[in-house]
Amino acid sequence: MNFSILRTFTFYNITQHLLAKRRGGGRNRYTRREETTPQFRINDMIRVPEVRLVGDNLEEISGEIGTKLESGTVFDTRQVKGWGRDLGLDLVEISPNASPPVVRLTDYKKFLYEKKRKEKEIRNKAVKTVIKEVRFGPNTDDHDFEFKVRHARGFLEDGAKVKAYVHFRGRSIVFKDRGELLLLRFMKELEDLGAAEAMPKMEGRRMNVIISPKKVAKKSKSKSDSDSDSND
Repeated sequence: MNFSILRTFTFYNITQHLLAKRRGGGRNRYTRREETTPQFRINDMIRVPEVRLVGDNLEEISGEIGTKLESGTVFDTRQVKGWGRDLGLDLVEISPNASPPVVRLTDYKKFLYEKKRKEKEIRNKAVKTVIKEVRFGPNTDDHDFEFKVRHARGFLEDGAKVKAYVHFRGRSIVFKDRGELLLLRFMKELEDLGAAEAMPKMEGRRMNVIISPKKVAKKSKSKSDSDSDSND
């Protein structure tokens, strides 16, 4: 084996590896670029000739630069960048597809913080669908039926959906018609507070129906309460 060739080849590989590390090369270099890429175009990344400036801080900025700014006015991009540099603010593109793009003069880190905070508030305020289950057997008697209807009415008044089902055990599966009639009666008892999303249907050994609360349910209740209070 020619050891001189092997040493030369090994030295070449080591040299290339060190050069690549010095340049920050390879896959890690591109990963770092992606991590530092802003979520929005800011400052010198905005290269269009004109922008539409908006924001709730324009009155304050106007006092600082001595020029009255009105939200929605189109300006030369270089001029707005200059204002940003003078005030230590970032030019942030918030609507890139508009013509011209819509921008704000703000602190970019504060802008991202406020955006995340508002998104979190929206998620927290989102109404979560609650589904309450009511179970019947094909031979449910009238007393048990009325008891479960009262519970279902309370669920609907609280804004929850009600999933009622008849569970068929063993040979009771032959009484599908009886189960369907029971659920139809259940729907009828609740029609003032809720509406069925679909007719009862079989899923395995269960016949199900889902009843959604009517939006007017709570309003009608509160109205009746206020009427009774006024009568008192």
